[in-house]
Amino acid sequence: MTDIRKFKSIYENEQKQIDRILRKSLSKRKPENLYSPAYYIIESGGKRLRPMLVLLSAKAAGGKYSDAYHTGAAVELLHNFTLVHDDIMDNADKRRGRMTLHVKYDSHTAILAGDSLLAVAYENLLKDCNGNSEIIFAAFTKGLVEVCEGQSLDKEYETREVLTLNDYLGMIKKKTAAMLEMCCSLGAVLGNGSPEEVKALSSFGKNIGIAFQVQDDLLDIIADETEFGKTIGGDLVEGKKTFLLVKALEKAKGQDKADLKALVRTKGVKPNQVQKYKKLYEKLGIIKEAQQEIKKYTSRALRSLKVLKNSEDREIFKWLAEILIKRMK
Repeated sequence: MTDIRKFKSIYENEQKQIDRILRKSLSKRKPENLYSPAYYIIESGGKRLRPMLVLLSAKAAGGKYSDAYHTGAAVELLHNFTLVHDDIMDNADKRRGRMTLHVKYDSHTAILAGDSLLAVAYENLLKDCNGNSEIIFAAFTKGLVEVCEGQSLDKEYETREVLTLNDYLGMIKKKTAAMLEMCCSLGAVLGNGSPEEVKALSSFGKNIGIAFQVQDDLLDIIADETEFGKTIGGDLVEGKKTFLLVKALEKAKGQDKADLKALVRTKGVKPNQVQKYKKLYEKLGIIKEAQQEIKKYTSRALRSLKVLKNSEDREIFKWLAEILIKRMK
C-alpha cells in the first residue's frame, strides 16, 4: 500500500469516527424543530478537515486519535455554527450543493439551530478533558472569539473603499486561520505534546489557514459551480473584500480602477457582471498572484513540521495540506 493509499484509508476511517459522534450528539434530541435543522447541517457532509487536524496533531504530539475524537467533533460543530451564520449574513442560497439552512427553513430557525451546534460543541469538548480543561477551553474559546471578530471585520470591510493587503490578511487570520490554528493546538495539547510541538503544529494550522482562505477566494471566481458546491462569483455579488479584489484595487488604473471602485460603492455587482470582473482579474494578473500567495503560505506551513519526530506524521500533514488547498467545502 502506498503512503497516499494508507493516508486516505486513515482519513476515511477516522472520518467515520467523527461522523458517528456527530450523529450521536444530535440524534434523539428534542425539540425536533430545533435539532432536525441542526442535523440537516451535519448530514450535508463536508470533508471533516478540521477534525482531522485535531486528530493528526494529537497523534503527531505523541497521543492517539482516540484521545481527541470528541474534540474533533466539537470543532466540526463550531465550524458548522459559523457557516450557518455566515450564510445568513451573505445571503447565500447554496452550501455543499444543497439549500442553505435559512433558505430551507427560515432565518429564525437557522440562527437557533446554529446556536445549538455551538452549545453541543462545548458538551463534546468536556469529554476529552483530562486535567487540562482550562487550557482546552481557553484555546477553543479564543478560536471562537477570533472567528467572530474576523467575520465582523469581513462585513465592515465590504463598505470600506481603501483596504490594504495587511488589513485583509489580518482579517483572514482571525476569520479562517485562527480556527485551523486552534484545531492543531487542541490536538497537540491532548496528545501531551511539548511546548515546541504545540507551537509548531499551531504554526502549521495558522499558515495553512491563510493559504486555505486565499484559495477559497480564488475558487469563488474560477471553480466549477457543481464541484464547488456554491454559486460562482458570490463574493463579487456580495461586494466582499477578497485577496483578488484588494490586489486588483492596488494594481488597477484608469477605467479598470473606476469599475472596481464602483463595485465597492454599490456593495457588489449583478450576477451578469461576474464574468466582466473575472476577465479584469485575469488582465491584471491577479489570478496568478493569488496562486503564488497560496504557495507561499503553504510552504511556510510545511516548514513548521520539521520539529515532528515521526516522518510518517510529517508526510500525512503534507498530504492533508494538498487536500486543504485543492478542494474546500
